[in-house]
Amino acid sequence: MLASILIIAFSAVLFVYWFRATCGLLLRNHAEQSAAASIPASDQFSYQQVQMMLKTELELGSLHRQLNHDFRVLTYLRQHAATLESGSLEDRLLILDYRIMQWYFRLINTALPTQARNALSEMATVVGVLAYRLGTQTGA
Repeated sequence: MLASILIIAFSAVLFVYWFRATCGLLLRNHAEQSAAASIPASDQFSYQQVQMMLKTELELGSLHRQLNHDFRVLTYLRQHAATLESGSLEDRLLILDYRIMQWYFRLINTALPTQARNALSEMATVVGVLAYRLGTQTGA
């Protein structure tokens, strides 16, 4: 019985580690691609403004709301656009990562502001990656 519990706990820890490492690699890969190809920013979304404002803004709630608005628009477009694919595994992992970071941000926002900023930064990066992928799929 104890061995089963240890195996399950160890497997869960390894799964969380794999998930975080995979999301980090996906985000880093996109950052390298966008830097190498000088991908232009989208004016319709505010994720880049949020990343800039994270360095100076004290109130994180408004930044969180802006990111949530961008994320809702992107997920709506992905779900309702007839010409788009249903989403690759990478996109689904990033969407799950965004939702986990959103939960994490809400949990630590008042107690640990530095980690909350890091969570918002990762959320903004995820929105940027999803916006870029949506743009490449639609040819925009």
